[in-house]
Amino acid sequence: MPDWNIPFKLYIDACGDELGEALHQVQIIDYKPTEGPVCYVSRQIKPTEARYGASHMECLFLVWALEKLQYYIDGSVFEVITECNAMKSLLNMKNPNRHMLRWEKAIQEYRGNMTIFHEVGSIHKNADGLSRWPLANMLITQLMYLWKQNHRFQLKELT
Repeated sequence: MPDWNIPFKLYIDACGDELGEALHQVQIIDYKPTEGPVCYVSRQIKPTEARYGASHMECLFLVWALEKLQYYIDGSVFEVITECNAMKSLLNMKNPNRHMLRWEKAIQEYRGNMTIFHEVGSIHKNADGLSRWPLANMLITQLMYLWKQNHRFQLKELT
């Protein structure tokens, strides 16, 4: 179970036809700080979204991830880690297009609790794997089903 007093780390990645996200949290396990997963989410890109550039795709996915993970991050402090270095400047554009304006408005309520960091793609593995593997979303759904069958933990399936 996540601890809402400890900041979350939201890793996001958009690649090809997939969007991948991993929500992590550092907790003390055996007296050592250990970063572990809280939730994984991925989805395929819609045909209308396929025209977006990489930077716009990452912004789109940040908004989508914030909506899907609202249960976990609403009111919590969290970091967004992305391999898209331009995302920070895209969210502060002087003359944004209509998509960026809409996304900026959707992100606005999280601005006080959210910090965006860039991470080099070669070490951005957790969300990167979800965005590059088309069957990841189906596999995650199956793993959550098996997990629910074998454990009595509270899990929330994100669809």
